[in-house]
Amino acid sequence: MSMLPPGILMVLLAPLLAVLRGRAAQVALVAIPVLSLIHLITGFDLGDTATLSLYGLDLEPVRFDRLSRVWGVVFHLAAITTAIFSLGVKDKVQHVAALSYAGSAIAAAFAGDLVSLFVWWELTAVTSVWLVWASRTESAYRAGLRYLIIQVISGVLLLAGVLLRHAAGEGIAFEHLGLTGGLDTTLIFLAFGIKAAFPLLHPWLEDAYPKATATGTVWMSAFTTKLAIYALARGFAGTEILIPIGAAMTLFPIFFAVIVNDLR
Repeated sequence: MSMLPPGILMVLLAPLLAVLRGRAAQVALVAIPVLSLIHLITGFDLGDTATLSLYGLDLEPVRFDRLSRVWGVVFHLAAITTAIFSLGVKDKVQHVAALSYAGSAIAAAFAGDLVSLFVWWELTAVTSVWLVWASRTESAYRAGLRYLIIQVISGVLLLAGVLLRHAAGEGIAFEHLGLTGGLDTTLIFLAFGIKAAFPLLHPWLEDAYPKATATGTVWMSAFTTKLAIYALARGFAGTEILIPIGAAMTLFPIFFAVIVNDLR
């Protein structure tokens, strides 16, 4: 098994795009996620895990199972296709932020514990906001700041839920949690719901996405909410309240598509 978590190559190699120019930068933009996908396919087998003990916590930064493998491959394909779509962009900030963001989302999908998930959860927020700020307008700056605040709040709720579980001796493994009625799982569910843009928790999405750059919007639509959907599938599969929430999430875009005056 590889010692590097899936997606980490994208995070580590993304800064190269800040110094490469011209054709070399374009090649690297696509080659880095391709290399990361090869690392995923060849470096891991089903059932592989990596464990780490830190400050008395038993962490599992890598858990390679069927669910994480599917999402990892899909996320890589999304990164590769969006990188190709972004080849005409000359802004190095966008390229570095985009690959760091995608790599963080991929790494989060393979986190086997809630602390590791939290780290990558927050890193996706910090890296993706630059895709909004890259528009370099006052409205984009303000929208990006609001986006960042909401995403950080989501992370804080996640961390609070994790701490409550740890204090109660329930462990920090990222497995099926379910809505047990406890404050810990309720906070974690709410954290996932914010990032998934549940109805009434979604205004950050329609505020920030149109303000992002043209390619930044594509990057963000591929990873932020999708990571949250993965987290819900992992931690809250079978939770009945997700049925009406999912139905509402299906109807909301139809309604807004009718009244919107900005296709982005």
